Amino acid sequence: MDRIAIYGFGRIGRQCLKVALKNGLFMPAALADVKDEDTLAALFAVDTIYGRWGGRVQGKPGTFTVWEKDIPYHNSAKEIPDWGDLGIDLVVDCSGRSTTRAGAQGHLDRGAKRVLISAPPKTLQDCDAVLLKGINLEDFNPAAHRIISTGSCTTNALAPVVKVIRENFGIRYGLFSTVHSYTASQSLTDQPMKDRRDSWAAAENIIPSSSGAARALGFIWPDLQITGKAYRVPTRTGSIAELNLVTDQPCTVAEVNDIFRRLAAEGPLLGVMGVLEEAWPSARVIGDSHSSLVDLPLTALQGELLSVATWYDNEWGFATRLAEVAAFLAGGIAQPDAAPAFAANGHR
Repeated sequence: MDRIAIYGFGRIGRQCLKVALKNGLFMPAALADVKDEDTLAALFAVDTIYGRWGGRVQGKPGTFTVWEKDIPYHNSAKEIPDWGDLGIDLVVDCSGRSTTRAGAQGHLDRGAKRVLISAPPKTLQDCDAVLLKGINLEDFNPAAHRIISTGSCTTNALAPVVKVIRENFGIRYGLFSTVHSYTASQSLTDQPMKDRRDSWAAAENIIPSSSGAARALGFIWPDLQITGKAYRVPTRTGSIAELNLVTDQPCTVAEVNDIFRRLAAEGPLLGVMGVLEEAWPSARVIGDSHSSLVDLPLTALQGELLSVATWYDNEWGFATRLAEVAAFLAGGIAQPDAAPAFAANGHR
């Protein structure tokens, strides 16, 4: 198996490591971030959303210790580590700062063979491929794909719905809206921000935002006519996306829901897409490892317009897919049929 490094140890980087360890996907050969080891270890050990991590976690200069395993730690405040000297093959970039080709190229210039970006590219020219588990991971070309994106949490939530409807009924065009928990790009207090709407307190406002999911979906399906937006709301994690589509072929709510049920239980979407048969709020999906949980009672049809709603834990579900894709690219595992489910508060 290729040697993997996690670059950026924020919300997604930490959850990615937890998933990798819990599910036996990989043990990174290096970690890198701009903060000190002790603080990062404390944040890993006790998480406000997911609770306590079982076992000893310790950070000291140059080393991050988890489950009695020492992982070399590199402070990247001044420069990207010398991945070639460290023997790193794949860098999983969770920094949020490498969404352009120039940014991702920095890892290759420092000796990495390949980089996996945990965000959608700025444009379709800023990466070699957008690869999602359950959707198109089999398209991976080791010779041609050096800069790879896993899209965003919303990309991974929408893609299974798009795949199912597109392959069974066809899609003429559509719009999506996601009601998304606030993120670190926003502010907790009213203060000037680059995006004017982000200037107001994240925990007190509903804040419209752009979504890169449509761009990433367009990389996978170039002819797809879908666009959308996000509304950031005062929850810590757990989001829902509503996709409104005009299909090529007529369908009924019962037909659509039956297909979702069947494809959630078999084939490439097993473990990636799930379904919910009962009425639930966002708390139901916290800690759920699926990319997409289709809320079947919310499926609706008005004339030619089909509406499908899907839930997702925008941190844990996405981090699960990120860790699985990293392990696949590194040659450690074939595409698993299903990822082990994570029970909420399971670290306690």
